[in-house]
Amino acid sequence: MKKNMGQKDRAVRAILGVAMLVYGVVFQNLVGIVGLIPLATAIIGYCPLYEVLGVTSNKYAD
Repeated sequence: MKKNMGQKDRAVRAILGVAMLVYGVVFQNLVGIVGLIPLATAIIGYCPLYEVLGVTSNKYAD
């Protein structure tokens, strides 16, 4: 599984994921669970949707 996300993309997803998790905890709703998706993709550097669409934001990708 090659990384298909660049550093800026990963940073934005990580911030968004953490913000969604905090929002979900504070307001006790399911938004926090959905926030795990961008956080997980930011951590591993791979987005399955990018693979399907043939997109990459990683400038070092082949």
